[in-house]
Amino acid sequence: MKFLIRKINIIIIFYIIFLSNVELFAKDARIQYTRENIANYFSGIVSANQDNNNEAFKHLKKVQSLRKDHSKFNIEYIRTLILLDKFDKAFTFSKEVWNKDEYFFEADLLLGLESYLKKDYLEAEKYFERLNKISAYNVFFEDFIGNILVAWTKASKGNQKDSFKSLEKIPKIYSHIAKIQNSFLQCYFANQETEKYFKELINNKKYNFSRYNFFLASYLISNNKVDSAKKIINTSRKKHRSNLLLKQTQIFLLKGKTNKIKSLFSCQNPKHSMAEFFYILANLYASERDYQMSNFYMKISIFLNNKFLPNKSLLAENYLNQGKYDKSKKFFNSVKPIGSEYSWYASKVIAKILLEEKGKKYSVKSLEKEFNSLTDPNFMHYYELANFYKENQYFKESVKYYSLALKNLKKDHFLYSKILEKRGSSSERLGDWENGEKDLKESLKILPDQAHVLNYLAYTWIDKGINLEQGLEMLKKANRLKENDAYIIDSLGWAYYAKHDYIEAEELLQRAVMLLPMDPVVNDHYADALWMINKNFQARYVWNYVLQLEGVEKKLKDIINKKLIYGIDKKL
Repeated sequence: MKFLIRKINIIIIFYIIFLSNVELFAKDARIQYTRENIANYFSGIVSANQDNNNEAFKHLKKVQSLRKDHSKFNIEYIRTLILLDKFDKAFTFSKEVWNKDEYFFEADLLLGLESYLKKDYLEAEKYFERLNKISAYNVFFEDFIGNILVAWTKASKGNQKDSFKSLEKIPKIYSHIAKIQNSFLQCYFANQETEKYFKELINNKKYNFSRYNFFLASYLISNNKVDSAKKIINTSRKKHRSNLLLKQTQIFLLKGKTNKIKSLFSCQNPKHSMAEFFYILANLYASERDYQMSNFYMKISIFLNNKFLPNKSLLAENYLNQGKYDKSKKFFNSVKPIGSEYSWYASKVIAKILLEEKGKKYSVKSLEKEFNSLTDPNFMHYYELANFYKENQYFKESVKYYSLALKNLKKDHFLYSKILEKRGSSSERLGDWENGEKDLKESLKILPDQAHVLNYLAYTWIDKGINLEQGLEMLKKANRLKENDAYIIDSLGWAYYAKHDYIEAEELLQRAVMLLPMDPVVNDHYADALWMINKNFQARYVWNYVLQLEGVEKKLKDIINKKLIYGIDKKL
């Protein structure tokens, strides 16, 4: 964000200089560098950098006379057109600015794609070959993007041998992406070893290729190997439980909806495989938080295969990260028709957006409505709704839905102990310590080495003044399991405080404060320990500091104000 603000400030400074010195820079001051043109140019650039694409387009389209001399204008204008889904205008403009003696990445890319879509593969190849040259505006180096696209033009011409040769030219640094494209090419040419290459890909331990289980399943289904596809997806779900695409695919297979899978993607359609490549590029940029470039490539991906709706979730997440909530909600809503898993996932994220926009009450009602529309809720739906309630301090409701989730689970399920812990902490927050303690103990009985559960149970005991010895030993164990965890260190220090070992308590609580300097409770504990070892001045200083922190609960403030007047009774 700081970088973006600095970038915009630099643009504004140049804007002021231009307005002050128009005649100095003009080739034709009357036409090209009027104040109005300059204002539109810089307004367009600023809007583009802020990803306000409609505003950028409105300003930049007024100054197309700049295209002959301003490469920055050309780049931003083309990107803006793509981000607004104005592909025809982008193709036309790219033709107007293209020059065989200059390398212009965006223009060559778009003109290559346009030629490819028109099945003019020789022309497409000419443009894609130019992408192999290093471009000042492209973070990827030679022989990468160009050769992958050239491979598909050759494949589309039926030139199998040369298409694979193009992939061989890709530098080793991008070999993992080349392997993905190789699998798709094998599939396109219906080679017998297609399944082998996909399996090698998804079993690669260096990279997370879990997504490609879907594409292998799709290939198997297209070859009437539905049982094999089920086996692939079921196995992959055990390893990658949170992968949304695999979860939805598993449901499709369980319900016999293989046509749903086939409708999303076909490796017999080269445009679909190219779309997947642009999705990879979009993901790479998103991982670097360059959401504008990520969206640019994502729009191209969707343009090439608008049936693969799951990919739109990346656009939705990008807009969410940019704080563009209306756009984010629009794209999350667009993935709901895919199926129940995508619909529920989108609903959860939209509810979180509504939490920011309209507050807790509206957000919770929104998710409740979506939950009630589910035709066949499973334990994960109960669990995730309970989590949402808990995060928003609706503890009574969270206990109800954690209980429903547990009813649908066997005790050996990997989530069973976690749900017990969550229900237990919710019960504790409701003042139902009997059931809360029972759940926490049961959770530890199943998995004894859960540091955060040991911490929660032991700290609550100590705060209640019970089971001090057992609690202390549990916190020592938690500290061994998870070193340098500030909350565990705080709990351990507080256990020593409860046992009147104030020297040990002060040492541990000081460490906790160093790790969590803005936490009011940790600081209050530290101040208490300081007071008990007669460091009264330092204790008052810390208490005063706590009162200046944001988000301190009124109850704690009242307690600290009393301590500042009366101190702590050392007979405690």
